[in-house]
Amino acid sequence: MTAILTSTALCPPGPPSQGWIAFADGVIVDMGRGPPPIDTHDSVQDLGDALITPGFIDLQCNGVAGDDLATAEDAGWRRAAASLAQHGTTAYCGTLVSAALDSYEVPLARAEALQASRAASGAALLGVHLEGPFLGGAPGAHDAALLLDADVAWIRALLEHRPGLVRIVTLAPEADPGFAATRLLTDAGVVVALGHSRATYDQARDAADAGARMVTHLFNGMGPLHHREPGLVGAALDDDRLTPTIIADGIHVHAAVLRLTLARKANVVVVSDAVATNRGVVARDGGAFLADGTLAGATSLLDSSVSTLVRAGVAIERAVEVVTTAPARLLGLDDRGRLAVGARADIVASDVETLLPRAVWIGGVPVADVGLRP
Repeated sequence: MTAILTSTALCPPGPPSQGWIAFADGVIVDMGRGPPPIDTHDSVQDLGDALITPGFIDLQCNGVAGDDLATAEDAGWRRAAASLAQHGTTAYCGTLVSAALDSYEVPLARAEALQASRAASGAALLGVHLEGPFLGGAPGAHDAALLLDADVAWIRALLEHRPGLVRIVTLAPEADPGFAATRLLTDAGVVVALGHSRATYDQARDAADAGARMVTHLFNGMGPLHHREPGLVGAALDDDRLTPTIIADGIHVHAAVLRLTLARKANVVVVSDAVATNRGVVARDGGAFLADGTLAGATSLLDSSVSTLVRAGVAIERAVEVVTTAPARLLGLDDRGRLAVGARADIVASDVETLLPRAVWIGGVPVADVGLRP
């Protein structure tokens, strides 16, 4: 049976307007503006003024609630995926922060097993984002004792042993002398992100020449923008090859800077940078902090990011784009991040006032317990 959703605010993305979307067997089969052509075999659900958008895609999620993906058992990974889905995130990259190289094997194996299981009950795991340990002079919440220069042999072995699992690697240009690791990862189809770095503008541009295409959580974990030394921030804003990600939780980046960034760059991606609040990380004042007060990540997810952006003055269609179409484009995903015929039926229906999800579908299957807040 074909299911049809109708609303006065369809945002595929684009300016919200009255429209409808039809899906069957997990795929969008038809859509249009205005009222739908209704067949007697169709199941029609009128969502009123709900904002209907593609499912959100989070390229940087370290954990949810009490489940840290670096240490979680299989059940913890599943709980995290279920929580993400309840908040409208239908696909994500599980993020592992800096650690000893020999400690990555267990979480990578768990991620690979979850990805192979194709569990339909939660957000789809697109792969892993390694945020470190090949970082530089702005470690932030990363343990500086664990940071090291890029180990090309280790990276090559990982890519050969678990092909396709690692989708993003954040490294610092100063930790990759000669950019051998950047070139190796790029040639393997892995997105190289620049972050936790004091790189100069020229070093960042050189990394982009070698294949880097992303900058991790712009403004956080890097030197500041200076009018005589633009640094990594300046390169991210100036070089169209680089897609900056940014955390829109209202804590990591001021609302004015969010507006300026989204106005300057077309290719911006919003990430949650959500972390588990346990094992020395505490939730306080809307963020996640280490005991010494260092900001360690976010506690909110992408549904809250959309709301934060709109409150900051960003148009709703732009706020939707940076959590849907933009991350899908960065990872080269043609079947997600947009409402279009032939795309996956990953759909979010959000309250028009709060912009928080009222209903979510992943591959056309409704997600249970939407609206619950862990």
